[in-house]
Amino acid sequence: MYGRKVKLRFFFVTLVILILVFSIFLILKSLEENVVYFQSPSEIKNISEIESRKMRIGGMVKKNSISITSDEVNFVITDLKNEINVVYSGVVPNLFEEGKGVVAEGYLKDKNFFIASKILAKHDENYMPPEVKAALEEK
Repeated sequence: MYGRKVKLRFFFVTLVILILVFSIFLILKSLEENVVYFQSPSEIKNISEIESRKMRIGGMVKKNSISITSDEVNFVITDLKNEINVVYSGVVPNLFEEGKGVVAEGYLKDKNFFIASKILAKHDENYMPPEVKAALEEK
């Protein structure tokens, strides 16, 4: 019914489509493993079940909540409705301070306690590094 060229072309197009679909599937699957979801303390209080996957919690560092010991930093992240205690072992960023925005990446132990493996300090659009600010003031 169909000639050899038509069958070969159909086979080739089908093969290309299958390879394309399989490639997209593999890309999406690998991205799924690297996605880290961001949640606020209020959203964490509302979850029904604690999952053991990496997540990010963001909000403001509560005033008078930072406690630094020799090997860890304890602080409270708040979204002005709910709070969550965070413990972190490591060096905190220069922008990390009370009353400022912060994102902590790590694992949730329970709805009130978070073990951070990374701290990301947030700043507003008016932030200028101290070195640049000093250089501008000299001129």
